[in-house]
Amino acid sequence: MNSLVRRPLGQTGLAVTPVGLGLAALGRPAYITLGRAEDLGDDRDIAAMRSRTWAVLDAAWAAGVRYLDTARSYGRAEEFLAGWLREREIAPGTVTIGSKWGYAYVGDWRLDAERHEVKELTADRLRVQLEQTRALLGEHLSLYQIHSATVESGVLDDEDVLDRLRALRAEGVAIGLSTSGPRQADTIDRAIGAGLFDTVQSTWNLLERSAGEALARAHEAGLGVIVKEGVANGRLTARAAPAALLAAARERDTTPDALALAAVLARPWAGVVLSGAVSAGQLRDNLGAVETGWDPELEERLAGLAETPESYWSERGALPWS
Repeated sequence: MNSLVRRPLGQTGLAVTPVGLGLAALGRPAYITLGRAEDLGDDRDIAAMRSRTWAVLDAAWAAGVRYLDTARSYGRAEEFLAGWLREREIAPGTVTIGSKWGYAYVGDWRLDAERHEVKELTADRLRVQLEQTRALLGEHLSLYQIHSATVESGVLDDEDVLDRLRALRAEGVAIGLSTSGPRQADTIDRAIGAGLFDTVQSTWNLLERSAGEALARAHEAGLGVIVKEGVANGRLTARAAPAALLAAARERDTTPDALALAAVLARPWAGVVLSGAVSAGQLRDNLGAVETGWDPELEERLAGLAETPESYWSERGALPWS
């Protein structure tokens, strides 16, 4: 796709494409995406999920996608990605890869696990998980992020953690953080003030817009902005999209997910928006965002979709793992 031209991610020196591929839904059997059972069926053993991951990675590579997002907690996502990079003989730096530390996957590859991941933002976990990530991704690791940092967690005040991240940054790996919850803006502003972070990865979509002004400030400060959950875990796809979004997509001969992602790409602060596709077809639809226009009429027409952050995150928290 010719329009997937690589561009700088803030002042990091990293090159990304406007749309990247996130592996959260591919590296483990269960996730919180609507319609997952229909998308994946019952065959979700390790070999099947590896094959699916490689197929989507192949489609992304062929389409020109050059930013890939993973994390230690995404089941075997780093392992699947490492195997694909090796098998396809992808040289370090050819594609920009970011990973995250802080959560551990504890689901034991079970759909009915009582818990799928456990969060621990400590220096010990950073040390252990960084070693694990480097053992798999090696020189391919371009960006390492705190996973779901919050002001309340205290991680942004933990000098042991911050010192370890400074040391990693001095080795040439960019440092970032991802945010979640109704206080994303507070976390982003703290990250800007810290003077350590090169990137921030946050949720912004047509339903949850509360971080927008803070992300604009991050962009102005030179941080690269990565947007996750652009289709709100499936709530902005054809499966569950609000009537207004469905109608607007039909009028423009596109899909609601492409239009939702086009809304993200229209933000001047958005460096890359992640697709969470689990099939080549979903990825193709998502990539339609790059060719889909966004204009003031759409902005006004769909403004009413916005929810309060408290309502949005409460609903997101109630989504079942499936």
